[in-house]
Amino acid sequence: MTATLATATDAPRRRLSLSWLGVVPFVLFSLMFLLLPAANLVIGAFQDPTGAFTLANIANLFQPSIIRSYTISLQISAASAFGGMLFGFLLALAAILGHLPRWVRPTLMTFSGVASQFAGVPLAFAFLATLGRTGLVTALLMNIFGINIYRSGFNLLSFWGLTLVYLYFQIPLMVLVISPAVDGLKKEWREAASTLGATSAQYWRMVALPVLWPSMLGAFLLLFANAFGAIATAYALTGSSLNIVTILLYAQIRGDVLHDPNLGYALALGMILITGLSNGAYIWLTSRSARWTR
Repeated sequence: MTATLATATDAPRRRLSLSWLGVVPFVLFSLMFLLLPAANLVIGAFQDPTGAFTLANIANLFQPSIIRSYTISLQISAASAFGGMLFGFLLALAAILGHLPRWVRPTLMTFSGVASQFAGVPLAFAFLATLGRTGLVTALLMNIFGINIYRSGFNLLSFWGLTLVYLYFQIPLMVLVISPAVDGLKKEWREAASTLGATSAQYWRMVALPVLWPSMLGAFLLLFANAFGAIATAYALTGSSLNIVTILLYAQIRGDVLHDPNLGYALALGMILITGLSNGAYIWLTSRSARWTR
């Protein structure tokens, strides 16, 4: 009888230990390609070329050129995150609550899943071929309507040009992130508001938007972190003409002129802090909004 009880007690333990095998690849992947490289960056930020401890790299982050690069990156990230949040939210509302044909939502979600991952050199080339100085849309506007967007002040290789390019993957990502929250709006809430005499505008202002606000703010922070860490698209599109922090980081670590790896590690440390805070706030806001939309 004692042996039987011991066997029954040990069985759940064995099942529990075996269930952890499923997350071993994820843990190893995170350790090898995320945690260890991040730890190496943090250590390198406090070392000089000889490996001795120093705070000079952190102090050099306050150079005017580096502060300017962080400022431009923060501004582009905030602008593209706000635009992505706004238009993505409206798209999700139209597809989920807009009484559109049933095929619209799965088509939008499929496209969003693909477009949210479309970046780098292909995205930069697509926009250059579309809105570049000799792009298709640029030529059509000039030949049909006589509008020269570049003579009017538009420039794809600028702050607003790069923000526009970022919107291509920011809007689909917002659709994917906010759709579960929009699905969580209960029909009973709208029916109760209508029964009490609330108009549609009052329902959205007093019920729906307050419920969705934590999810929207969390999505904004996620989009902000997504844009802040992007480099391939910006580098392929603008080269070094737009001094954002990711391009400056690349120049410090791999460049021939601004080669200072330890300063690059310090730049990366600042980026880790900013994106880490953004993602941490996103997780907290998501857990907070989940209590309302269950």
